[in-house]
Amino acid sequence: MAAALQVLPCLTRAPLRPLLWGHPGARLASSMALAEHAQKLFESTIAAVLPGPMMHRALSLDPGSGQLKIRDRSFQLRQNLYLVGFGKAVLGMAAAAEELLGKHLVQGVISVPKGIRAAMEYAGKQEMLLKSHSRVHVFEGAEDNLPDHDALKAALAIRQLAEGLTADDLLLVLISGGGSALLPAPIPPITLEEKQTLTKLLAARGATIQELNTIRKALSQLKGGGLAQAAYPAQVISLILSDVVGDPVDVIASGPTVASVHNVQDCLHILNRYGLRAALPRSVKTVLAQADSDPRGPHTCGHVLNVIIGSNALALAEAQRQAETLGYQAVVLSAAMQGNVKSVAQFYGLLAQVAGAHLTLPSTGAPVEEGKQLHELAAELQLPDLQLKEALEVVAGAKGPVCMLAGGEPTVQLQGSGKGGRNQELALRVAAELGRQPLGPVDVLFLSGGTDGKDGPTEAAGAWIMPELVHQATAEGLDVATFLAHNDSHTFFHRFQGGAHLLYTGLTGTNVMDVHCLFLKPR
Repeated sequence: MAAALQVLPCLTRAPLRPLLWGHPGARLASSMALAEHAQKLFESTIAAVLPGPMMHRALSLDPGSGQLKIRDRSFQLRQNLYLVGFGKAVLGMAAAAEELLGKHLVQGVISVPKGIRAAMEYAGKQEMLLKSHSRVHVFEGAEDNLPDHDALKAALAIRQLAEGLTADDLLLVLISGGGSALLPAPIPPITLEEKQTLTKLLAARGATIQELNTIRKALSQLKGGGLAQAAYPAQVISLILSDVVGDPVDVIASGPTVASVHNVQDCLHILNRYGLRAALPRSVKTVLAQADSDPRGPHTCGHVLNVIIGSNALALAEAQRQAETLGYQAVVLSAAMQGNVKSVAQFYGLLAQVAGAHLTLPSTGAPVEEGKQLHELAAELQLPDLQLKEALEVVAGAKGPVCMLAGGEPTVQLQGSGKGGRNQELALRVAAELGRQPLGPVDVLFLSGGTDGKDGPTEAAGAWIMPELVHQATAEGLDVATFLAHNDSHTFFHRFQGGAHLLYTGLTGTNVMDVHCLFLKPR
């Protein structure tokens, strides 16, 4: 593993195990090679979107003149720079920013996940840590990506810093995935517990990240442009590491430096959709009733420059390069994979069947019925950037192994009380799809991993599977359908083959959603 992805001893990856004990040696070697390639590719992908390199690409400072350049904009620094940040990647982003900006940085406050400093220090990732003499104050909170009172203290400290700025000051805002949970400041009389309960109910019923953030913004002092308003009249520069499909700056971390385009009617529509409007606490009803139904005018954030410095698309581009280096014909399907995890799993199952037939039966082509179902399901998922036709053309013309890549963030509708995350559940559901019928003379491997290194409330980043998994699990006394019915994918993978199919990286210090890899290799 690359040095940038050193792991904690307690999270050391389980050794790769033989997957097909009863098959010929050549097939076994091929399967092992796929697994090794998949894990290497995942690690390389994360390394491409670590905070340090991205910050250095985004910022440049002329020490002589004190001119800070960001893209095509320049700003004059004269010990007038302040910094705030919130998100899973913000510790490393802040460390890189302080190293770059030096004496010009007067003060900073950041809100980062609980335990991340100790994890980074233990893993030897000194580049992710602030120096002992740092001017940046660090708050840790939001354990398991849920807002808590520690994160609330951080949010109030960030608000206080922003409100004290003048027109001569410059505020650098660092934002990454997980920022919403790390910046909770509900509008009184709403309590943190009431807001957290509502968020949990929405997530459990399958609300999208866009829907969750629409509600959060309406109930927050700082989200939906609130932080930008607090900092006015200071100039605000937001550097954003996107963890949202399509990179909409008003949705990432609930858009604290972007004027909100949503109104109270949007919130009520979402609450009605998930059957929650009648059960709202009185405090939430009060805040929504008092909210202005008109979106905030764009003038409220005219003093803000928002810049995306990293995204899932960047990670997928690196994954494509790495796959080609490993000898695969690689193609990116989509950086906007979203929708119910069941439908996404069906899509990948059908894709493996159709692409596998293209690889192994070039003269007859893909099975007609499966091809039709694949395109129908793709239409239902409504993926705005899906390159399905182009990808299948690449596969049809391939002379060797193929790697199909995608990224995004599917949603899981909770039905049970098991332990898992969307990546592990997606992988297990794809295994169930691939196990339904033979795929022909082609080895297949599917991997799904979260770039932040933490999939749901588990220490795993995700999992990888092969079509034989369901059959092998049955031989071990594990029923895949039962585990899926209880959303208990982590327990399954922990028990199956000693956890060898789980991905462990430890906390990576970055977050650009998930990466999905589908490998196909003709025998």
